[in-house]
Formats: sequence, structure tokens, C-alpha cells
Amino acid sequence: MVPLAAVLASFVIGAVILLMLGADPIEGYRALVDGAFGSPKALSHTAMKAMPLLLVGVGICIAFRASVINIGGEGQMIAGAIVSTVVVLNVGDLPPLVLVPLVFCAGALGGAIWGAIPGVLKAYSGVNEILSTIMLNIVAVQFMNFLLRDPIMDPAQKTSGRIPQTERLSANADLPILPGASRLHIGVLVALAVAVFVYVLLWRTALGYRLRAVGHSAAAARYAGMPVKRTIVAALTLSGAMCGIAGAVLVFGSESHRFVTDGSSVGFTQSAGFNGIVTALFGALHPLWTIPSSFLFGGLLVGAETMQRAVQVPKALMVGLNGLVVVFVVSSERLRRVLRERADRETNRRADHSVDDPATGAGRSTDSSVSGPLGTATP
Repeated sequence: MVPLAAVLASFVIGAVILLMLGADPIEGYRALVDGAFGSPKALSHTAMKAMPLLLVGVGICIAFRASVINIGGEGQMIAGAIVSTVVVLNVGDLPPLVLVPLVFCAGALGGAIWGAIPGVLKAYSGVNEILSTIMLNIVAVQFMNFLLRDPIMDPAQKTSGRIPQTERLSANADLPILPGASRLHIGVLVALAVAVFVYVLLWRTALGYRLRAVGHSAAAARYAGMPVKRTIVAALTLSGAMCGIAGAVLVFGSESHRFVTDGSSVGFTQSAGFNGIVTALFGALHPLWTIPSSFLFGGLLVGAETMQRAVQVPKALMVGLNGLVVVFVVSSERLRRVLRERADRETNRRADHSVDDPATGAGRSTDSSVSGPLGTATP
């Protein structure tokens, strides 16, 4: 309930901002909800916007559970998009049943490589992963711009408009559209499957146990014989792989079916690499809770356009609202910890009282002997 209260608090402040802008908060929020969830078409758009947030979010869950901070989702998405695009440009004549899974695998590979680099630097050289992942975001953007302005640029653009984009990628690599949907494609189902996979990985496998053990205490994990350095590398590698899949989906699930950019990371990722962090935090760093969390934030992004038209406020207000949600959710973690500790103390107090209270019939034995396994007296 604490994260929900944090969101409500941020919406209250958002309402104050709307009043200051001369808009009706009730009308604005009604338009936001209708635009995001008010019709099947709106739900479809929300699901499409939530998909990359979910993929990045579950990747963030892996890294944060191992107590490493991955701020490189943007760069890892771009790396996944680059590798998957290069693969399709070279083997685009393969049948869809082969090429579509290959697209996802190539995206995961590109993101994994980009995530493994800061992982190795962190584990074996002590380089702060926050700095390395942020700097690799910049490297990925510049590498993307270089590729899209010559090596993989659309040949027609080299002699005309010079728009930084690839040619129309093979139709065999287009993500299949789901039945009855105009834009909703198989990438949404893949994102949901990845979230379930990450949950199983973290809580039902030996690797997941090591990841969480290292996150709780690297010293204790090392004392227990766990390979702490390799586990840190694995955490950022897997986290990057999830983000890389998101990058591949943005290319091959787009309407243009091209890899195109405006020269910035936001022009391609729509800030999903950073918004995915918010999604994961709101989902309490749990892959399954990240599913509704991504749908919520996807709805905020989609509904912002409807709200802008309805009450004539800047769309950037939603960016500020997302920032408020981050501040409140992160700040509420201390409150959650205090509430948990208070609940634990109350539980322990009641347990002690029930043991010591003779009226319960469960008081401590004052006999000098207790019953043995066969009912015989045991000293």
C-alpha cells in the first residue's frame, strides 16, 4: 500500500500544478485515464508503451537484486537494436519462424555484451558501475549515429535526404501482429514471458539464489564459497540482455520497420531505459509486480497526450509527474522499512506474551523433565 500512497501523493501535487496552470485537475485526470485505459485501442497503445518499460524493468530487477546499479538501459537497448539489425541485414532471407526468434536472441546478445562490460569493470577493477553504465550510454549513442550515417544507412538516403535510418528491413523479421489487434504484436507476449522467466530465475534457480545472496552481503556470500565476482558480471550481463531485447522489439515492432534515430538516445528509446528504472522501483524490484507497474507508467505516457488536448497543458507535465512518483516511491522505502520493523516487533511481543501467559495454557514448563519421543521421561 505504501507505493500506491506515494503515487496518490504525487498525483495530488500534480493536481496543484494543474490548478496553477489554470486547468481543471478532475477533467485533466479523467482525460488521462480515458486516453490510457478508456477503450480497446487505448489499452493497445498502453500495452505497446508498457512493453519496453517491462523488459527494461525486469532487467533492472536482476541487477538491483545483486546490489549493482544499472543506469545503462538506454545504451543496452541501442546495442541490442544494433546487433539485431545487423543480423537481419545479413540473413534477412531466412523464413520468419527462424528469423523472428533470431531477432530476439541477437537483441539479447547485444544488450548482454554492453552490460557485461561494466560488470567486468566493477568486479575485477572496482570501477563504479553507475559511472561506467552512464558513460557507455553515450558511447552507444555515438556508435549508433556513426552506423546510421554510413555503414548501415539506407542507400537511397545517401544520395537524397540523408535521414539517419536503415533501409526497410526484411518483412520476414517483422514481429507478428496478434489476432484482432491493429498494432499489438508478439513483443507484448515476449515481454510477459521474460518477466515470468526472470521471476523463476531469481527465486527458483541456484544462480538466482547466488544473485540475491551477493546482493544481501557480498562478504557472507564469499565466505560461503560463492563466486562473487562472476555473479556480479552475470547480474549486469543478464540485465543488459533484457534491455537488449527491448531495443530489438522497438526496431522490428515499429510501423516503419527500420532502425531510425534523430541523433539522440531518446529519439530511439523514448527514454524507456530510464523510465524502466522507475517501473522496477515501483514494482518493489519484483519481476511479477513490475508487470502492472509497467502498465501503469505506460498508461501515464499514453494518457498524457489526451490530457494535453483536453485541458491544454504541456505534455512535459507527465515527465514531471513521473519524477514526482520516483521521489515519493524512493522516499517511501524508509517508511516501508519502519513499518515492517514495527510489525515484526509487535509479532514478537505477542508471541512472547502468549508463551509467558499461563491463561493460554502454553506457559513455559517448570517440570524437571519433559516427555521423550516415546512418552518416557527424559531428563
